Amino acid sequence: MVSNLQASNLQASNPQAPNPQVSQERFYTPYRGPFDPCPPIPCKSYVVPPHLFLGFQPPNLPQFSLPEALRFGTLWPALFSPYSPQIRGGN
Repeated sequence: MVSNLQASNLQASNPQAPNPQVSQERFYTPYRGPFDPCPPIPCKSYVVPPHLFLGFQPPNLPQFSLPEALRFGTLWPALFSPYSPQIRGGN
């Protein structure tokens, strides 16, 4: 078990969370009841926004330039999420 002092040292030593090695996309299998008339959906996914990985906004975060910030929709690269919506209906 990690003590509070060790946990605060870990947070202070790593102000650049979110971890880029962790995927922002999560998957789950929806429940299918025994009498469900619909065909089963094998797997669904959703995107976790990157701000959930930040407990607080660390000082001196790197910033995009103004044209990049307008293109990406955020000022900070740590809060950028490359979300691409899925096409429904097979088109």
